[in-house]
Amino acid sequence: MDTLDAIFTRRSIRKYTDKAVPEELVTNLLKAAMAAPSAGNEQAWQFIVIREREILDAIPKFHPYTAMLKYASIAILVCGDLTLEKIKGYWVQDCSAATQNLLLAATTLGLGAVWTGVYPLEDRVSGMRKLLHLPEHVIPLSLVPIGFPAEQPGRADRFNAERVHSDTW
Repeated sequence: MDTLDAIFTRRSIRKYTDKAVPEELVTNLLKAAMAAPSAGNEQAWQFIVIREREILDAIPKFHPYTAMLKYASIAILVCGDLTLEKIKGYWVQDCSAATQNLLLAATTLGLGAVWTGVYPLEDRVSGMRKLLHLPEHVIPLSLVPIGFPAEQPGRADRFNAERVHSDTW
């Protein structure tokens, strides 16, 4: 699959088969996430791979949009690490780029994934912090449930020429 195919076919997948995601694919997902651009090349991110069913099942108790975790093989929490920041505040953009790379890699590898937002909602941030024992300088940005897809949504064409402006508004 080439890059444009991955971009145009990537869809939010919320239904998964019971097939486990092999460790080799998890490593490739993390490599792709860490290949994302970052401000000043600071790479102020940390990742938590969640495999334990008990932890996956606890997350929907404080995050209302994560019911699909019941079926996901794993989830990856993408976090900003404030101690690694060189340029204050850019961790959000850096971790967002890492999350998008992770989603595109999942599509390319035949996996399904969905971006569920954590930051900036304090109840979700504090829920993740408590559940996963995150230190204060680590802020969870996004949680990505991952598995082999049990659904195949069609390709979406979201191009809208009315939102494109040339030179000025």
